Amino acid sequence: MGKFDLFNKFNSAVIVLNEKNETVFTNNVFKRVFSDFQTLKKFSHKLNYNVCALVSNDVSVHSPILQAIVSPEDFSAHVMYQTSNNDYFYYDMNTTKKSNYTIIFFTDVTAKIALENSLQRNQSFQKKIALLEGENKTLSKIKLQAQSQAMKLLLLNNISNIIRESIDTSVILISALKELSQMFGAFRAYYASYKDDNCFIITESLEKKDVNKTISFDKDINKYINSGKVSCTMCIKEYKEAKPFRESVQRIVMPVYHLNKLLGIIVLSTKQKTKLDDTLEVLEGVSSQLGNAIIQAELYKKDAIMVKDLTKALKELKETQLQLINSEKMASLGQLVAGVAHEINTPVASIKSNNEISKKLIERVENSELKEILNEINNIDSEAIARINRLVISLRKFVRLDEAELQEADINKEIDLTLDLIRHETKNRIKIVKNYGKLPPIKCYPNMLNQVFMNILVNAAHAIKGEGTITIDTAFKKNELIVKIKDDGCGIKEPDKIFFAGYTTKGVGVGTGLGLAISQKIIEKHNGKIGVKTKLNKGSEFCITIPGE
Repeated sequence: MGKFDLFNKFNSAVIVLNEKNETVFTNNVFKRVFSDFQTLKKFSHKLNYNVCALVSNDVSVHSPILQAIVSPEDFSAHVMYQTSNNDYFYYDMNTTKKSNYTIIFFTDVTAKIALENSLQRNQSFQKKIALLEGENKTLSKIKLQAQSQAMKLLLLNNISNIIRESIDTSVILISALKELSQMFGAFRAYYASYKDDNCFIITESLEKKDVNKTISFDKDINKYINSGKVSCTMCIKEYKEAKPFRESVQRIVMPVYHLNKLLGIIVLSTKQKTKLDDTLEVLEGVSSQLGNAIIQAELYKKDAIMVKDLTKALKELKETQLQLINSEKMASLGQLVAGVAHEINTPVASIKSNNEISKKLIERVENSELKEILNEINNIDSEAIARINRLVISLRKFVRLDEAELQEADINKEIDLTLDLIRHETKNRIKIVKNYGKLPPIKCYPNMLNQVFMNILVNAAHAIKGEGTITIDTAFKKNELIVKIKDDGCGIKEPDKIFFAGYTTKGVGVGTGLGLAISQKIIEKHNGKIGVKTKLNKGSEFCITIPGE
């Protein structure tokens, strides 16, 4: 709804001018009655007083429109309008000033003029004319009251729109203060929240001053506030603690309640001397709407904070859950590796002992051909024993459950260690290309990083159907460790989701969807970053960066 659309409901023609005397609105009646209206200047030329001024060279004296514009007070006149067809119509013109606008009402009295002319010719209708004039005065009063009521409704409508458009308490209050200041010509306007014992603290001010200042009022004003009524009084001091004004001003104190709870007050100071009794009812309506809006905004703010806290708590819970799963997984793996290593070492030690005895006995064999065969078998067994020992050592190094603090590690060696453990995934099928750079010792949690390397390398091996290549690049640039692991596998359909816990590209029951989620948390624990570039049927490349210090 437009700012002046309310005037479309009036039976009178209405035109609204701004402070520059530009036409900003004409209602539907105006457009119909003055259909040949083009500009205010041409319209003014067609509009004259019904009785011409006798002595004056001032053009404005002869123009009711100019008189209405320059008049500082409300203006009324009886005017005559000449149409393009030289027809004459008579109107009662009433003008009112509101804020920066001049609002002019034209009431068609052509019929009345004709009636008055007729009464002059026939005195028998004088009583009826007097009665009609009386009724007309009543209608004029009603019209003025309607105009006043329209302005009140306009204020209420504007503030209602403000409240509907925002859920921010500060925005609601500042916008309401602007509307009220404009209506009452206030040079000072602020909202003060209720504190205690009829004390208030200024929280919002159009002048951006005295915010957070505590203020109080005398007993008479406190009675109005406590009863929920708007007070409008002349005063020298705005509040008890304020400095006196040079002259008395009119102060409006509007309490803002929600149900029976006092939330605060709106204070307006204006130099207007006119009584505002007819607007107090409107201000009470504004107070009620503001009270509801403030409570709703505060509830929304609390809900938003609660949602934010719950979201944060949920995120922390998920991260803790991942850490617990990973810790439990690594603890179980460590116990398993320790047990398996012990079980492997016992028979391996026995085999190793027997192998050494066999080697000594072979030296006594006289048959050279048989001796050569036995030595070859013995050497193969020795190599197998050494490989088993290396595998057991690699397993123990991989889990490293006793390494809970940062340690220096050679990342190239750690990657080699991981490759040894997944040899069964790559042997005779996948070519490993190592482009290792010269790396300084890196402070890290080696067992955790090995877990990241294993997750990425195993996923890369699984992504390659048949034969393929995995390329590993390492470098140390700008005080950052950079590790890139690239495969020529099938690629990833939804790369944006791969670091979400529970998401897996493998079948149900094959993957848990936790490997890369845990890997991301491990890299974040090192203050690093992990990302992926992928193309379907072309392969994927994971890039890990970790600060050197």
